[in-house]
Amino acid sequence: MSRWKELPDSLDDAGRQLIVQLRRLKDRSGLSLASLQSKTGYSRSSWERYLNGKALPPRQAVEELARVAGAEPTRLLVLHEVAEETWQKDAGVTEAAEAPAPKGVRRWVLIGVLTTAVLGALLVGLLLTAPWKGGGKSLAGARPGVAVSPDPDATFAYKPGKTYPCAVKREHGRLYAGYSTTRTAVLSQPGWDVVEAQCLLRHRGFDPGGADGVYGENTTRAVKRLQDKAGLPPDGIVGPHTWQVLRR
Repeated sequence: MSRWKELPDSLDDAGRQLIVQLRRLKDRSGLSLASLQSKTGYSRSSWERYLNGKALPPRQAVEELARVAGAEPTRLLVLHEVAEETWQKDAGVTEAAEAPAPKGVRRWVLIGVLTTAVLGALLVGLLLTAPWKGGGKSLAGARPGVAVSPDPDATFAYKPGKTYPCAVKREHGRLYAGYSTTRTAVLSQPGWDVVEAQCLLRHRGFDPGGADGVYGENTTRAVKRLQDKAGLPPDGIVGPHTWQVLRR
């Protein structure tokens, strides 16, 4: 088992969680940094920087590590997407666009259709937000003037057959349906963020079925159609990049 250095204090939670998961994957694989260089095409020094939180690894490097370690990459790629949005520039030299080392023939992995795996265990803090309203009342982190839904103390509780009305409005250049102001939450479990996404999907012409707050098959299919049209990997997972499309 590797004796890892402490991660930089400047890393936020998303970046720290990504690096911890990559470290665990490397430890389980038993691969050295030199082995990673030969098997992934990314240099030993690059992996040293990635795994010590000095640089954000490229998405392709994350996929390659998962491949050589025999792991399913879905959750790592979602973590990478979140970390990419919030990465602290002062954590070190950012190398998101670094080219792989020239040694050997680079074996590229096609980005396939990622499974809609349950991601709550890794991203529980991002999944559920309580609904708010106030005719212009703003949330912490939300833009002033964005009105959100009815009860500031209500938590989401799924009720079979119940759906929510969708009244999408543009506020400060972005679309909101009144149930959540998130632009980063990764969706998998029932909640107000899902209702918000369902309303925005319907507004854009991708029918997810009723806006019931459940991330089921109809919603997943609608997300894939939206992603395909927007030029995103059609994985059916709503994360920061898909929120950008939904909100604009």
